[in-house]
Amino acid sequence: MMNNFWKDLPKPLFALAPMEDVTDTVFREIVMRVSSPHRLKVLYTEFTNVDGMNHPTGKIRVGERLMVNPSERALLHKTGIKLVAQIWGNNPEIFHKITREISESGQFDGIDINMGCPVKNVVKNGCCSALIGKPSLAQEIVLASKEATHLPVSVKTRTGLSKHVTESWMASLLEVKPAAIILHGRTQKQQSDGLASWEEIARGARLRDALQPEVVFLGNGDVMSYDEGVQKTEVYGLDGVMIGRGIFHNPWFFSADQQAREQDERLKLLLEHALLFYATYGKSKNFNILKRFFKIYTSGFRDASALRQQLMQAADYEAVSAMVAAFDPDSLGL
Repeated sequence: MMNNFWKDLPKPLFALAPMEDVTDTVFREIVMRVSSPHRLKVLYTEFTNVDGMNHPTGKIRVGERLMVNPSERALLHKTGIKLVAQIWGNNPEIFHKITREISESGQFDGIDINMGCPVKNVVKNGCCSALIGKPSLAQEIVLASKEATHLPVSVKTRTGLSKHVTESWMASLLEVKPAAIILHGRTQKQQSDGLASWEEIARGARLRDALQPEVVFLGNGDVMSYDEGVQKTEVYGLDGVMIGRGIFHNPWFFSADQQAREQDERLKLLLEHALLFYATYGKSKNFNILKRFFKIYTSGFRDASALRQQLMQAADYEAVSAMVAAFDPDSLGL
């Protein structure tokens, strides 16, 4: 029997989007530490290729994307926040096999199928957004995944390839009844350009209302504050929203306390993030990945850009710690 948490969570439902080299176990834990559980409801892994997971050697490398720290696991249990594994590919049989394996690991509350990534090389290989143009194959993938698990299977997607085809695409997905649909209001061609169309998202939600009202429906695109997200759920008749780039503007996005963070609090969180990254991966993961986060924490205070430039030269946690200590000794009260 499926345990569908999507239907049980109180609305409005806020989720943090799956993002490449961003939403690993370390960043998810950092976000949870500064979030209010009643605001943040669902977290996602980085998107994980089922073909890689199906390969004996590739499974080790690709499987790192599904890593869940013991400390993250404890925090998930404490807060009740749900964790969803996102997967991608284009072979229903492999989806069935990997969905079953992920489910049997006992680490996740749901499975999400990526039908929205717009990266050209991925789409060229018939995966992610390309499935919008292959609705029958997309249906097969959803059904194969649902058959393999007791966990709820959701779909994150876009409104079309080169133009919006929201109604026909949503109608096709709704036929196979995913537990939830997360609709990004841009086409594949748009990538991240222009503004997301919330009118198209609303069009999909109204079709959901008519055809499969039990399917949870979230919108995604350009939401930069929690209050804006609440407003969009009300105006466009949604169950919730998914937050992507908004978290880069404010890691306290999901905190009930929305006051501006001072320098010492920002730098303390930076050090927590760097320390947890080091404790989790040691030297097994490229430290340079961490540098994309530095701008999150080094903004909004005097000489922040100068510190950021220094941090971009750091090669390990010790260097980061020394640079922050020289800049602001008070921030080291971890």
